Amino acid sequence: MGPVDDAAASAEFHAFFERHHAELARLAHLLTGEPDAADDLAADALLALWHRWDRVRTADHPVAYARGVVANMARSRIRSAVRERRRITLFWSQREDRAENPDVPGMVDVREALRRLPFRKRACVVLRHSFDLSEKETALALGVSVGTVKSQTSRGMAELQRLLGPREAAPRHVHAAALRAGGVAGRAR
Repeated sequence: MGPVDDAAASAEFHAFFERHHAELARLAHLLTGEPDAADDLAADALLALWHRWDRVRTADHPVAYARGVVANMARSRIRSAVRERRRITLFWSQREDRAENPDVPGMVDVREALRRLPFRKRACVVLRHSFDLSEKETALALGVSVGTVKSQTSRGMAELQRLLGPREAAPRHVHAAALRAGGVAGRAR
């Protein structure tokens, strides 16, 4: 494609983007139920279209093709989320472990601090310290690498230390004990 064709293709794509981005984002929102992710999904679909723009621009129905790309990306996103939830759910106990003379205020503080962690950090900390899974078992459950488990667990525990503040400035093993005694494994949040 020469410079004139590149400029023409770029202008066509820009016009296509302006005309259809909102519609594709609305479609993504309706398919995924995630309003915050809809714009990103539509943008990702449009980026994929740009990479194949020579083919798309000559298609009989470029908008239909774009809708199909959004639908496929939404399906992949939903399947990925479902798989991740299933992996985590496998490890959530249906019964809560009971501790003798639990430190209820400490457990409440730890649970609240856990809720403030991003999901992956929280999952790594809970699986490692509440369920006593190995790094390898945790990686398998979450579908991530052992290195990711190590870094997310370390960062999650550091963030818990910071969130729990000076009152709870106990060694990490105390927080791990609170995780086990607190029954955080009992319910997914």
